[in-house]
Amino acid sequence: MGIRLSLARVVLILIAAGYPMVAGEFAVLESGARLRADRHETVDGVVKLYSGSGVTELPAALVMEFEADGVVPAVAEVPAPAPAAPPALVEPKDAKSLVRAAASRSGLPPAFVESVARTESAMNQRAVSPKGALGVMQLMPQTARALGADPKDLEQNIDAGTRLLRDLLLRYNGDVVKALAAYNAGEGAVDRYQGIPPYPETQNYVNKVVRGYLQAGGAQ
Repeated sequence: MGIRLSLARVVLILIAAGYPMVAGEFAVLESGARLRADRHETVDGVVKLYSGSGVTELPAALVMEFEADGVVPAVAEVPAPAPAAPPALVEPKDAKSLVRAAASRSGLPPAFVESVARTESAMNQRAVSPKGALGVMQLMPQTARALGADPKDLEQNIDAGTRLLRDLLLRYNGDVVKALAAYNAGEGAVDRYQGIPPYPETQNYVNKVVRGYLQAGGAQ
């Protein structure tokens, strides 16, 4: 009895909701209730009533017969296209956020990569060194090409510089001094001197990066 009452209640809800009258069929239940569906299937003693994108499953024993629905389907009105939304404003990407995102992708402390970027170019996208290194992390054009990056593109420049820094740390087994020296003076110079080369520029560079990192709260 409880099942029959529930089914009848479903029918009333469908009628109250203004269920769309399109061609289909009715499942006539033993309770006398009639459930409308677009089509049905019977599988393993279960009747599946399909209506739109939904499906209702009933024990086959509850369905007495199916009746065709002779209602002519209404022609649906095609709604007018909605006006195109204005293009979303894209927030400009700043160097600091790009540096921190690149550091996270490479598994490096963001403050460490940021200290490299500040030492290299003061975070200036337009910075050009006397040797021709470009942008925030001062990539030489040939180095950028080897890393598959456009050094004039801010995001690519930072990403490639961060990847280079990570690769140097891996090459020198986490030796920060050697990695920084190689970033500044090249791997050949570091390998030749088995450590930081005797170049004042490189020595000052390494000290400045490490000092900036520690001042930002980096661990020794």
